[in-house]
Amino acid sequence: MLRSVHPRRPLRHALLAAAVLATLAAAPAAPAVSTAPAAPGRTGAQDGPPRPAGIGDPLFPHLGNPGYDVLGYDIALAYPGRNDAPLTARTEITARVTGRLPRINLDFTHGTVRDVTVNGRPAAHARAGEDLVVTPGRTLHPGEPLRIAVRHTSDPRGNGGGWIRTKDGLAMANQADAAHRVFPGNDHPADKARFTFRVTAPQDLTVVANGLRLSRERAGARTTWTYRTAHPMATELAQVSIGRSAVLRGTGPHGLPLRHVVPERDRRTARAVVDRTSAQIAWMERYVGRYPLESYGVLSVDAPLNFALETQTLSVFGRDFLRAVAQHPKRAEGVLVHELAHQWFGNSVTPRRWSDLWLNEGHATWYEALFTDERHDRGSLVRRMRAAYGQSDDWRRAGGPPAAPRRPADGGQLELFRPVVYDGSALVLYALRQEIGAPDFEKLERAWVTRHRDGTAGTADFVALASEVAGRDLEDFLHSWLYGERTPPMPGHPGWKAAKPATPGKAAAPAGPAKGAEPPEAGKPVR
Repeated sequence: MLRSVHPRRPLRHALLAAAVLATLAAAPAAPAVSTAPAAPGRTGAQDGPPRPAGIGDPLFPHLGNPGYDVLGYDIALAYPGRNDAPLTARTEITARVTGRLPRINLDFTHGTVRDVTVNGRPAAHARAGEDLVVTPGRTLHPGEPLRIAVRHTSDPRGNGGGWIRTKDGLAMANQADAAHRVFPGNDHPADKARFTFRVTAPQDLTVVANGLRLSRERAGARTTWTYRTAHPMATELAQVSIGRSAVLRGTGPHGLPLRHVVPERDRRTARAVVDRTSAQIAWMERYVGRYPLESYGVLSVDAPLNFALETQTLSVFGRDFLRAVAQHPKRAEGVLVHELAHQWFGNSVTPRRWSDLWLNEGHATWYEALFTDERHDRGSLVRRMRAAYGQSDDWRRAGGPPAAPRRPADGGQLELFRPVVYDGSALVLYALRQEIGAPDFEKLERAWVTRHRDGTAGTADFVALASEVAGRDLEDFLHSWLYGERTPPMPGHPGWKAAKPATPGKAAAPAGPAKGAEPPEAGKPVR
């Protein structure tokens, strides 16, 4: 069955966006900090006919593949100059074998495969569901190096996520399960790797990608742009943008390179908005420490997006959203901070399983709300948390508690990005701060992003670290907040009550604007 992507923020962000109009050396990177644990009993070995594999993620059981750990991707793309035609591509994967591999499964669909080599030798390949199953000339064994090269196409047509077709080109939105619609790989956040992108496009177009630019080489009427990441990255965070874009450069705290990519005609009007970025980074650093990646910036694409997305080092927004920030900074700037916060929470520290998503979105929502409270609307944080508390039981009934989202009972499409993983999870962090006090909470936040930088971590890791920092066992306290069917009493607020149950099967709407309305202040429900 075709897996669909949901690359969008919660409803309040989606409607907000829709409603208001250091150079790296060329030497190979060091091995990435990467963990791709196979599910119990999975070694990568596959007998019988080719079939899909997975690492057993409870929410996306067929994502990821056992038996190998990816260290790096080198992805070459050739853009033909129109976004309704496939790109020609070559993806080279450098990995380490971790289990016996008579066959190698890669996540890949929506493209045509020309040929595959394994360690320089031709290999047979076949499709099985949304997997590309490769049969090398001999069985591979743990500890062996692995280099897979796939010549293929990457097709931007159709629905399901991956490529976004903009008015002037393309950009990516791969979250949660659509990177394998763009390139073959191990499409699960548990297996992070470093990336190199080599993108050839007509000379009148600008190409940007994650990381820092290594080179730009013109040959006739076409230019090849090369970018490389300095830190490992999950596949869902990959970004390549091709279009008639202006690149606005600046410097952030500690000399951090800033580059913002906007439609050429927005060069002047966007400057006032993107110039806020350095101050936003400095604000985040007050709470969680130094920015963890090699660069940062905003990517504004010429498309009517109804979401924002934290692709690594380059958060993507629709063109109209920057206008919203310029016109309504009090009401919209927090969304910029939300995506910035993800560079720590979700990008540098990546969830081990998709059920750990609350660690990404809860933290990003928390810092969005805290920023709005401090900079624009004092008191809005508590108001927003109280409103979330009133709705939390309905959110839990609709889709499960923050750390245990449920798949639809009828086997229908999974909607992972529910209100409970945004305001409902920020509410968990607010409860924790109430329980252990603000000083220990800030120590925990700094320790979390320091200890797990460039790696993956899960809910159990967060609970253990919280207990360590607080000096007492918080497992029971956090278990009820993270896994309980009902929202526990809020420490320090005995008068907070849950709202009466909503209509069975329907979650209460998150605080946010009605479609077509002017965006409300953060935390104020729309009537």
